[in-house]
Amino acid sequence: MKKSRKKNKKKNNFRKFWKLGIEEYNTQHFDINDHGDLVAKEGYYQYNIVDIIKKYGTPTEVFFPYVLEHRLRDLTDLFNAYIKILNYKGKFYYHYVMKVNQNRDFVLPAIAEGAHIEVSSANELFLVKRMLEQDKFNRKIRVTCNGPKTEQYIKLIEELRNKGLIVVPIIENHEELTRLKKFQGDVGVRVNLDIKIDAHFDKKFNHFGFSEEELLRLGKIRNLSILHYHISTQIEKIQGFIKPFKRAISLYAKLKANNPNLDTINFGGGLGVPFEKKRKLYTTKSLVNQLIKTAKIESDKLGIKHPNLVSEWGSYVTAPAQITVCKVLAEKSVVNKAGHKWYFMDGSFITHLTDTWSVRRQKWHIIPANHLNGKRLQKVWLAGSTCDADDRYTASGSYTMLPKFSEEVLDVYVAVFDTGAYQSSLSNNHCLLSKPAMVVCQNGETKLARKRQSAEEIGKLFGW
Repeated sequence: MKKSRKKNKKKNNFRKFWKLGIEEYNTQHFDINDHGDLVAKEGYYQYNIVDIIKKYGTPTEVFFPYVLEHRLRDLTDLFNAYIKILNYKGKFYYHYVMKVNQNRDFVLPAIAEGAHIEVSSANELFLVKRMLEQDKFNRKIRVTCNGPKTEQYIKLIEELRNKGLIVVPIIENHEELTRLKKFQGDVGVRVNLDIKIDAHFDKKFNHFGFSEEELLRLGKIRNLSILHYHISTQIEKIQGFIKPFKRAISLYAKLKANNPNLDTINFGGGLGVPFEKKRKLYTTKSLVNQLIKTAKIESDKLGIKHPNLVSEWGSYVTAPAQITVCKVLAEKSVVNKAGHKWYFMDGSFITHLTDTWSVRRQKWHIIPANHLNGKRLQKVWLAGSTCDADDRYTASGSYTMLPKFSEEVLDVYVAVFDTGAYQSSLSNNHCLLSKPAMVVCQNGETKLARKRQSAEEIGKLFGW
């Protein structure tokens, strides 16, 4: 018994060190087995990540649909619970953001959990058309259409509306307003709220939507039902949501005077994900409570009917549902950085984890997928497999801890957490590297959802 307790204590120490099994860090589904391998848990099912990559190779994206489903279900239940507790009269709708991850294996589980859809291009809307033709959802689903509207995009919106789908174009500018004047269904408008908050992006100049003054000058807008805004991504404090939300409710009340059918506020995305696992963010429960409370107080103050609320928290739902696993190929000392080593891996930060250096300059939680119970660790900078000097991860000049190579440690696999948002769509074939394989883990089984690209397949993309 003593030996068992000592073993569990040691395991718990390793789990704590690698920040696994912690709900606030979105790692509650991950653990370490007795061999020191990373495992993912689904109820009583367990997936050994090392076994998966030995079967399918690296680099590989490992997707856990049940994580996405749990996060979406919990979010919807939270909103509905506070709507009931606070006696709020509006409804809540979650819209799955297609641009975050368009993979079929991501989209269909979200729809199964009751998600509506948000698209931002004609091609994304084409996927909705394909799902409609394949009878993947009923016609009660709501589809909002953001982004600049090409003629192809607008014609597809009109086509799907004529087929009975609830598809709502969100008008971004005067040209779209003119083009959609005769549209038979509901429309929305996007406002560019002139407000500053603490967030990853807080741009002074925003090319999306109308200014508040422009919207009010427009007066009556045919079939207006949604007021939409999006402030930023990775919003750092709850006040960063509440401040623009109050402003939007005030604008909503003014617009409703000329547009009585206006009944919904879509507050876009922005819910933070603790990618680095260095500090805990606000809880989703506290945020949802404050949003519903604010909506009720402000609406009652203005004497208006409680608006329906729409969320597009894409990364929050999808990012923690996937990890990306690579193999370390070689090591060498870092010149002029004592105690640090380069670990060269078969994946790439430019091609496979593109957010590292592009849109968000992403920082990651990176841990070993094996030897998690090892005591000999190395301060590491990671180098990707392209020939570019920027294909590296130094944790902003700090380091990542990984197992030290030795006679006992001959292979090291690297697991990058929270890669379910954007990395698939942003990935590329720089240096003609193959896009990673994708493995889906569900109901105790694993399946290969996407093969790793072959040289022949990549060559065809470039005319060879």
